[in-house]
Amino acid sequence: MSEDTKIMDLGRSLTNQLLIAMPGMKDPNFNSTVTLICEHNDDGALGIIINRPLNLKLSSLLDQLSVKDVDPIVANNPIVSGGPIGAERGFVLHNKTQSFKNTISVSDDIQLTLSRDVIEAMATGVGPQKSLIAIGYAGWDSGQLEEEILTNFWLNVTATPELVFNTPFVDRWNSAAHLLGVDLASVSLEAGHA
Repeated sequence: MSEDTKIMDLGRSLTNQLLIAMPGMKDPNFNSTVTLICEHNDDGALGIIINRPLNLKLSSLLDQLSVKDVDPIVANNPIVSGGPIGAERGFVLHNKTQSFKNTISVSDDIQLTLSRDVIEAMATGVGPQKSLIAIGYAGWDSGQLEEEILTNFWLNVTATPELVFNTPFVDRWNSAAHLLGVDLASVSLEAGHA
């Protein structure tokens, strides 16, 4: 039995874990990123990078969707690059509120919605109080994420709504590592096993 299979057999889902890219991550898609794992099962994993703001505001997306009567404060919300896959798709991480179509629970405090109704509710000021809008996502095939963790590409820690919704983007990588008591400035750039 491979180590990957053991992890899944133990029921240790990585859903609601923050993946913290180790210093020296060579993949430019993930260098210095924090990724919230929204779904993890035997088929693989789906995550949203939460610390890569784009030069886009929600108003751009609302214009494309022809949403009218937009709350100007909501229109100014930033959009992040959620990952290198599906850059034509939008995702909204938000606190648990009313029901929307196509919503999955990441935790008791965080949900992921893939449908337009959450954006429309946000635009009119009746959507979730806390949210993060992303374009694209990160994905891993079955066993791939477990292997990357075992190879020391990532640290992982349980997500907090505070870090996902309130921590400034520029501070999220270090703040996530601090949840583990790790100072990324003192971590070696060389991956390995003791």
